[in-house]
Amino acid sequence: MKVNFILPLIGFWALSLQATTNELAALNFSTNAVDPTTMVSSKEEKDSRLGWWRNARFGMFIHWGIYSQLAGEWQGQEVKGYAEHIQRIFKIPQEAYRKEAAGQFNPDKFNAEKWVLDAKNAGMGYIVITAKHHDGFAMYDSKVSDWNIVKATPFHRDPMIELLHACRKYGIRFGFYYSHAFDWGEKNAPGNDWEWNNPGGDKLLGGQAWWLTTPSFIPTAHRYVSEKAIPQIEELIRNYDPDILWFDTPHKLPPWENLRILSAVRKLKPSLVVNGRLFKGLGDYVNTCDNPFEFSPKEEDWEGIPTTNHSYGYNQFDKSHKPTGFFIRLLAKAAARGGNLLMNIGPMGTGEMDPKDLTILAGLAKWWKVNGESIRGTVATPLPVQQWGESTCKGNILYLHVFDWPEDGNLPLWGLLTDVSRATLLSDPTKPITMAKEGGILNIKVPLQAPDIIDTVVALVCAAEPKGNPDDRLIYNNSKPIPLRTMDALLEGNLKYEVGNERTQGVENWKKKDSSVTWTLNLREKGIYALSIQYEATKAKNKKTLKEGDAGKELVLADKGAGGTYVVEAGGQKLSGTVTQGDVINVPLGKVTLALGPQKIRIMTGEITGSELFAPRSITLTPVTP
Repeated sequence: MKVNFILPLIGFWALSLQATTNELAALNFSTNAVDPTTMVSSKEEKDSRLGWWRNARFGMFIHWGIYSQLAGEWQGQEVKGYAEHIQRIFKIPQEAYRKEAAGQFNPDKFNAEKWVLDAKNAGMGYIVITAKHHDGFAMYDSKVSDWNIVKATPFHRDPMIELLHACRKYGIRFGFYYSHAFDWGEKNAPGNDWEWNNPGGDKLLGGQAWWLTTPSFIPTAHRYVSEKAIPQIEELIRNYDPDILWFDTPHKLPPWENLRILSAVRKLKPSLVVNGRLFKGLGDYVNTCDNPFEFSPKEEDWEGIPTTNHSYGYNQFDKSHKPTGFFIRLLAKAAARGGNLLMNIGPMGTGEMDPKDLTILAGLAKWWKVNGESIRGTVATPLPVQQWGESTCKGNILYLHVFDWPEDGNLPLWGLLTDVSRATLLSDPTKPITMAKEGGILNIKVPLQAPDIIDTVVALVCAAEPKGNPDDRLIYNNSKPIPLRTMDALLEGNLKYEVGNERTQGVENWKKKDSSVTWTLNLREKGIYALSIQYEATKAKNKKTLKEGDAGKELVLADKGAGGTYVVEAGGQKLSGTVTQGDVINVPLGKVTLALGPQKIRIMTGEITGSELFAPRSITLTPVTP
């Protein structure tokens, strides 16, 4: 039995496991030692791996498997949640799943070249597709397990090799999603705890080091990683030479097993990009939550993973598709903060894309044809958030993504410290736009009508690499409500940005009195504003409860919920409120008078009476006619 890897592991997590060598030794398992410090990449190594990925900025995520032909329905019942989780949600026995899902899966309308061209035309520079999802089914010709598309379905083709060839033909980078921690399809693998009583699924709940209290899981996990996960990952690398591997749900395995997988990947292909859901801190970049709606400022490489509706796998009942404009603006927001967008499509069991997804892709293709240069190859903007939209940067060019087109034809740009020599619309690049600088504001004269009501892009050619003041935000138009997102604010104390999905878009961990949220504004016009606050406040839980998460049910511990009082200071005036528990609470706090010039608006702690104060989303300033 080997435990010599334990001490570096404990050191790497800063003692977060709270376990001694003797406790781990008592689990009576053996494994090959992997020192996590040997897996830390140098800046040069990471830069070399990520060059193409950073340049791409936009990719297509594809969740496609035998669950796709079930289309979110089992024995007349509609699945609630992700359709790719249908086997777990309905606890479908493996024999039935093999017969009704794999046995009926024959996507004879699949056309790899069409998929790739649809992605390329929409501006996507890479594709990541599910080689194996949590059901354990390989969507390629695996020699490790017969539970695969060639041997277990009437299709008898390898769509992954067809996609690889199409991607190489059209210059698209290609890679795989591989579910390394869950496998519902194998009797001796983690996950299926409804039929085979295997660990790793919904029975393993709560606690950062739950595996220490479930020693029977350790040999099962080790055997699965050794006999299926690593061998399949190695055959994917050897047979398809992917550019990227995308892992998921690492908390369902002991961390040393995740580390073994990472070590195997690095040894076989050091240049392979690995996402951040394998081993915290050792991936090449981090991922946002599922279905992001908003993004916070980020210093590292990162990727948002929205999907066109709610489910990642195809669900015939899920009609919640967002409009094309949502993804155009989300793409601009991601690029403005130095991140990528990996937009998910869930193809149907026939092998065709959902017509609603094709409509979204066609809309993206139309916008990209005109404005793609404002995304591909860009870096994070040096400017503060602008009242009219977002901005991206490439070399000495600033791209202004205008969501809220100025009615008077004057687009004010604030915070740019570099001179501008030329301005044009990307929709009409041969026609220069006039500009005039006034008191630190660059006023850009644009047409009265927006060429694109979703996102018109203005290109500014600067005299040098653009420099700016990202903490100084101009408020120039006091005729409309002005939203101030906490995800754009300065956080003080131990506050953290929330995940940014539809439900949670603020800050969290408000547990100390010295915490605060601050916006630095520069008002071009003085005025009176009605100030309101929007926040989330967790409800009290009197007992441990189960919550449906992205990968099954997770334990939520009992707590008092949010509670206390807060103070909003604006222009030297203070408004206070008492926290009301609820999902999204909107509270009008009163009126404030704000003078011309620099201003700070700050949310501060009054008294914390709950397990936390609250999670503020935004402050809104609504102009009031005197």
